[in-house]
Amino acid sequence: MSRLIDEHGPIETRPAPNEYERLVVSIINQQLSTASAAAVRERVFEVLGEVTPESVLAADEDALRRAGLSRTKVEYVRNAARAFRERDLSREGLAELSDEAVIDELTRIKGIGEWTARMYLLFVLGREDVLPLGDLGVRRGIEQLYGNGDGMTRAEMREVAERWRPYRSVATRYIWAEYES
Repeated sequence: MSRLIDEHGPIETRPAPNEYERLVVSIINQQLSTASAAAVRERVFEVLGEVTPESVLAADEDALRRAGLSRTKVEYVRNAARAFRERDLSREGLAELSDEAVIDELTRIKGIGEWTARMYLLFVLGREDVLPLGDLGVRRGIEQLYGNGDGMTRAEMREVAERWRPYRSVATRYIWAEYES
């Protein structure tokens, strides 16, 4: 890990300013490569202008589909929009909940699974000890750095990551930086 810190320098860890927008980013990113997700995100955000629950609910579904969202992902971002309008899913609203309780709250929304909820913990809530082993980049990065490129079980990855507690979120960002370089 020290080599990664030296190589990549300081990595931004401030929480995203717009909670709902960052959740939409995570939904777009589901099961897409980084490059594909970035292209879709750019087109979707162009259609929406400001990314808010209201703009998503008011947007033309065909325009969102032409921008690259599948019918399913349109449903998911709209489900999230409705949840944001009905419940306080902001940093302040979730501040007192444990990581697991936040995951439970978010996964009540159809289209939000554990991976997306962990991205929310990491990028929106700024939780310091998140290890998203559901993320392929994190798993491949850990395998490259600690498993000599060989496959590792999630249990083995958790064992490696124990040394990073209570800052596994920061370590995760360095793993991504290395994996994507």
